[in-house]
Amino acid sequence: MEIEINRLPDQAIMAKAKKGLLYWGMASMVIFFGAFCSYYMVIHGNGNWLTFNLPTMFYVSTALIIISSGTMYWAQQSAKKGNTSAIKTALLITLLLGIAFCFSQIQGWKALYANGIVFAGRTSNLAGSILYVITAMHFLHIVAGLLALLVTWTNSLKNKYTPQSHLGLSLCGIFWHFLDALWVILFLFLYYFR
Repeated sequence: MEIEINRLPDQAIMAKAKKGLLYWGMASMVIFFGAFCSYYMVIHGNGNWLTFNLPTMFYVSTALIIISSGTMYWAQQSAKKGNTSAIKTALLITLLLGIAFCFSQIQGWKALYANGIVFAGRTSNLAGSILYVITAMHFLHIVAGLLALLVTWTNSLKNKYTPQSHLGLSLCGIFWHFLDALWVILFLFLYYFR
């Protein structure tokens, strides 16, 4: 008796594997940031907590990252429609918004420092230190997202994305939307638990 096994084409297997790896990576990031936020809340409840306002540039960076999620969505929809020029434009705008996000984060850190909120030293407070760690770790993940965006945009210049084949763009989009949502959640967490 022969058993027939339904096999996916090799491309479908690779796509499924790549998406699975991406989801596992994102799950590990959720655990990582969840641990830091939990630590933040435990330390917050212990007293000796410095309450301060988030810098204005963090509000700006939040707006930038939300807009960049919209432009990434535009790129993804353009790929499904086969509009290669729109893919290139949308990815470039997303990349530039991501760079602007990083710049605004650096400006936010400078504003914190100017207001006496420092990472370490005699004048530091755990509230400020943890804020720097959480935002810096997200910043590093955004840099990884920018590298993925750069590769994806470069591939779009070579017209590699079609309605039938746009896995790279899709994976980049999933990761970028995840980073965007992660920042919004972190921002709201830091805003409400000061």
